[in-house]
Amino acid sequence: MQQATLEPLVTPDNERLQGVPNRADTARSLALMDEPKALTPRELEERRLIHRNDSVREQADAFRELRTRLLGLGGERNFVTLVAPINHGCGGSFVARNLAAAFAFDDSKSALLIDCDALHPTQHNALRIDASHGGLMDYLENSEGDLARIIYRTGVPRLRLIPSGPQRETSGEAYSSFKMRAMVDSLRSRYPDRYLILDSPSVLGSPDARILSELADLVVLVAGYGLVTPESIEKAVASFPHEKVAGVVFNQIP
Repeated sequence: MQQATLEPLVTPDNERLQGVPNRADTARSLALMDEPKALTPRELEERRLIHRNDSVREQADAFRELRTRLLGLGGERNFVTLVAPINHGCGGSFVARNLAAAFAFDDSKSALLIDCDALHPTQHNALRIDASHGGLMDYLENSEGDLARIIYRTGVPRLRLIPSGPQRETSGEAYSSFKMRAMVDSLRSRYPDRYLILDSPSVLGSPDARILSELADLVVLVAGYGLVTPESIEKAVASFPHEKVAGVVFNQIP
């Protein structure tokens, strides 16, 4: 499993989606997110996911540190994090998946990973999930779509996935739609213990990451080691409001 480090910048479940939960509701929601058939460490490694065993301790600690830094920036309430690779191939989906897993490590928190890369959807394959009920783009395009049906178990306690769905060429208008914003607001507000991770398309070459950043509180950029220049990193950072950029993850370090 590859290594990732964060450099801070000096500059389908049955789920109710309405109402404001109380503390008892939150405790029950976390209990319901246990996995009766949780993945084994070997199965987690096959999915390139961190776990608690010593074999991936260095990688797990790196993502736990990233989670801790984001919690320090995000304040007391739950928040939405956009994980955006600078270029395609930098490993943004790997970082997003394992950041979500790091949030789910905490027994008092849950994570929802949303694959927003319609052109290169990968999370359902990486997690070996049969997304037969459709995904994000199907929900956004269908006025009668049922949000609960596209939230899938992952085999990791307290970690759920909304896959992107079948590959699409364009998605920016869907991401800026009222339905997308309402969905994110609903998923975030339903449970105060839930942290949303948006797996974004690459920053350079497409406006989708910048559009998605309007839905996020924090942005984590992913730079593939040896794959991007300092100039491209600066350009990517400048694409987002300064106050939202949490830092840059240098991924695939030898």
